[in-house]
Amino acid sequence: MTQSFLEGLAANRGALAVTVVVPAKDEAENLPFLLDEIEGALEGRQFEVIVVDDGSSDGTDIVLQDYAATHDWLRPIRHEKSCGQSCAVRTGLQHARGNIVATIDGDGENDPAYISDLLDALEAAGPEVALAAGQRLGRKASLAKRYASRFANKLRGAILKDNTRDSGCGLKALRREVFLQLPYFDSWHRFLPALVIREGYGVTHIDVQDRQRRHGTSKYGIFDRALIGALDLVGVWWLRKRRKKVPDVRPLT
Repeated sequence: MTQSFLEGLAANRGALAVTVVVPAKDEAENLPFLLDEIEGALEGRQFEVIVVDDGSSDGTDIVLQDYAATHDWLRPIRHEKSCGQSCAVRTGLQHARGNIVATIDGDGENDPAYISDLLDALEAAGPEVALAAGQRLGRKASLAKRYASRFANKLRGAILKDNTRDSGCGLKALRREVFLQLPYFDSWHRFLPALVIREGYGVTHIDVQDRQRRHGTSKYGIFDRALIGALDLVGVWWLRKRRKKVPDVRPLT
């Protein structure tokens, strides 16, 4: 990590109340509706939205440039080649200026109305809780994806004991300084509750209603994560086991 990058992180700290990070791949038709909804959901709050175009080939970059020209709270960023959803979330985090960073998928299946609920839940929980996580009800995904997700969540919960029914939900809100501490790896965004607990913080949950996307099909499917999911799970288990103690730090002056 370069010094200029570290300086950039420091300069961004606390500049805004909330940053919403939206990873998106080939979602040119869905993003304008989603961005309008995010703006409505955060009315009255000091916020920005960072959409990370993860190597789209459908003109998503043009749509974002046009939208940003009339909405100064939007900061679009592009990966020239697709790097995956976790990498897109991390890129957004690295550029975020909010004290709280909320995440939401770019396909429109997550309802932005719940972002305010997540922010309120995190504030009510106090500083010892670093993550408010959505847990989906009424999944609208394919039957195969629902079964795969259900199995993965049960296996993850049994091994990691993160007390989270649905860690794959894109709707989350985290304290920025804790988010930046978490170890990064591809598929990292699916293990955020366990990684936050590893740092000694608590997690709170709210139920969110899933909905149908307006256009297109999912770009991040079952097999791009299932083939390596077991290794990821073992890796996160190892990370948690290797963190024996979380220090209670206090200044002496």
